[in-house]
Amino acid sequence: MKKINLFIVLLVGAVLLVACADSEEGATNSNEGSSGEDAWNRIQEAGEIVVGTSGTLIAASYYEGDEETEDQLTGYEVETMREIAKRLDLDISFEIIGVDNVLPAIKSGRIDISSGTITDKRKEEFDFSDPYKYSYITMAVRKEDNSGIESLEDLEGKKNGGGATTIYSQIAEQFGAEVVTYGNAPNEAYLRDVDNGRTDVVINDYYLTKFGVAAFPDFDIHLHPDLNFNLTTSGVIVPKGEDTLREKINEALQEMREDGTLSELAIKFYEEDASVEPEKEIIEIDDLDI
Repeated sequence: MKKINLFIVLLVGAVLLVACADSEEGATNSNEGSSGEDAWNRIQEAGEIVVGTSGTLIAASYYEGDEETEDQLTGYEVETMREIAKRLDLDISFEIIGVDNVLPAIKSGRIDISSGTITDKRKEEFDFSDPYKYSYITMAVRKEDNSGIESLEDLEGKKNGGGATTIYSQIAEQFGAEVVTYGNAPNEAYLRDVDNGRTDVVINDYYLTKFGVAAFPDFDIHLHPDLNFNLTTSGVIVPKGEDTLREKINEALQEMREDGTLSELAIKFYEEDASVEPEKEIIEIDDLDI
């Protein structure tokens, strides 16, 4: 009798385990087959959208203030996000986060959205809004000799200051440079090290590099006079498959483009209209694996 009872107990247990496994599989399949409205519905219900931003990038996301006024987070990226939230009738909160932590934070749900360069690799794991910023890639180098860099091939053996996961560091590594990482450091830390020789170059977005270099005139650095390459586009990063959220953001961006708000913000912070493609000739490097 005891053996029979034990058999029944084991049989029931096995059935329950199978049922639980089926339930978990069903839940997983349900998530994979979601309607793409989950994030938007949750954000609407909360009445607030949480945006990840660095707070350390002059003209894009930085703190502005003086002795008489409280520091205020601002910049083209920040004010574009504020305007999107306003047009979607949402409150907005910003979480200061290092560039290397942005994508994991979106995946984990720590933040709802952020801003970033649109690349084919990133589009495998995330979705992007339509572009709201157009730029290209350049370098900050020492004035006296361009840090010995006259072509991308000259990056071999050089030291590049940058975030570990940025497309700019990927480019540096692809051409043989060593990447020196800083975490969520301000522009000054990166550029000072080029000046003092700890590193040789900072490969980055044209607008960020332009204003970073201009902010520290005592450093013996400048924008490389010849190396301007690969048009880049930046958009709002959203979780993969959240189509409704992406579409709502695109609607707001389209309104901002049509009524001139995007251009006004870009010119205010960058002194150029970064919301449209640049007119200057830019070298396109086809074999960049980014």
